[in-house]
Amino acid sequence: MLFGNKSSGGVEWLLVCLGNYGQRYENTRHNIGFLAADRLIEKNDLKCNRLRFRALTEIIELGGARVLLMKPQTYMNLSGEAVGEAARFYKVPPERVLVISDDVSLPLGKVRVRGNGSAGGHNGLKNIIAHLGTEQFPRVKVGVGAPPNPEYDMADWVTGAFSASERKTINEALDRALGAAECVIARGVTEAQNRFNG
Repeated sequence: MLFGNKSSGGVEWLLVCLGNYGQRYENTRHNIGFLAADRLIEKNDLKCNRLRFRALTEIIELGGARVLLMKPQTYMNLSGEAVGEAARFYKVPPERVLVISDDVSLPLGKVRVRGNGSAGGHNGLKNIIAHLGTEQFPRVKVGVGAPPNPEYDMADWVTGAFSASERKTINEALDRALGAAECVIARGVTEAQNRFNG
């Protein structure tokens, strides 16, 4: 079975879906991770409403592994607090902490799998790196595109909402991102990169 609820016991992976909580941030570029989690939840009749480690969580089965699905409720720039706490509690090593986030350097809807790397200016990733003490954790990045001109305020851009026409592209990208996340867990980063980094 691909997806399913698993209520008790330990976990082998963390699937960290980054975003900002609250109505103001719903459907915004910076909330790609939350949108991915919501899509996973809706399509597979799951839940993710248990508040633990300063995140909404649910233990699920994904890619043949027991996975803690996380939507940190700390705001983006403190996401590492939630991730570090959960990783320590479950003794999950950084290479099994998989993060789904937005990326302004990728065109809208493009998905890229990376096995490690710098934060690239992303405050959520930066804070996770600080709390895990390493850049050596996999991530699935979803392109939200760059601002239309260099003078555009980056904070306004990433907290701006997707247009109706962009949503179709984004929904397809979210499905690919979730497929990539499942592939990372089941078959490893290299296989996921070969399949999803088009």
